[in-house]
Amino acid sequence: MMAHMYGVEASQRLIPGATIALSADEARHAATVARLRVGERVKVSNGRGTIALVEAIDVSPTEVSAVVVDVTHHQKLSPELWLVQALAKGGRDEQALEQAVELGVSRVIPWQAGRSVSVWRGDKVDKGQTRWARIAHEAAKQSLQPWWPEVSPLHSTGELVGLFPEISVVVLDPDAPLPLTAVVELLPEDKPIVLVVGPEGGISDDERHQMMSAGAVLARLGPTVLRTSTAGPVALAVTLASRGLWDSPEPNGKNL
Repeated sequence: MMAHMYGVEASQRLIPGATIALSADEARHAATVARLRVGERVKVSNGRGTIALVEAIDVSPTEVSAVVVDVTHHQKLSPELWLVQALAKGGRDEQALEQAVELGVSRVIPWQAGRSVSVWRGDKVDKGQTRWARIAHEAAKQSLQPWWPEVSPLHSTGELVGLFPEISVVVLDPDAPLPLTAVVELLPEDKPIVLVVGPEGGISDDERHQMMSAGAVLARLGPTVLRTSTAGPVALAVTLASRGLWDSPEPNGKNL
């Protein structure tokens, strides 16, 4: 069953009885693709923790107006889960991004690793971040995520290491002595848990040394080596289950 949720600007008031309007792009999709009709109900979100059930009162290919029927607010995942995803060829990095968002990742950092075959240079840097943000927002709406993840600018290894004092970093490594399930249980509650996934050729010895020297720990996922498109989402799922963050189908949801 296809879920329908549309994005609205954070400035729009999502309170029962209020009238909201979809943007031109969202209205076009609702009217021409989903074939929304007056009187039908769909969900909208501002991507900041609020999901509203709304009823369409005016529908055209360029504009959709609706009245808010019900509202729920959801707190952020705690601790937050971040994914550092190395750039990869063949769209595998984007596959990882999309699935990570569906699982509830809070932030994604594109990483220009030394062995990344795909390289963002010049105008590709801004275009790449914009494309990843668009993919993240679409995946968030499709999976009914109340909080839409932040997609950071492209990071080098040095820039990535500079973030380490404020976060708990786990580098996925098939040769690590400890499994991810054991490592995540020991991480503190007051810092984001950050999972680092390397490119097709793996993380170099120098990159691994830099990260470990800055406080990162290594962890393995299992007896096999997963593709870069698979490793991040699997690691997120393992972390969510290990920390008990999947105990409820709608954690922290509250009606307003």
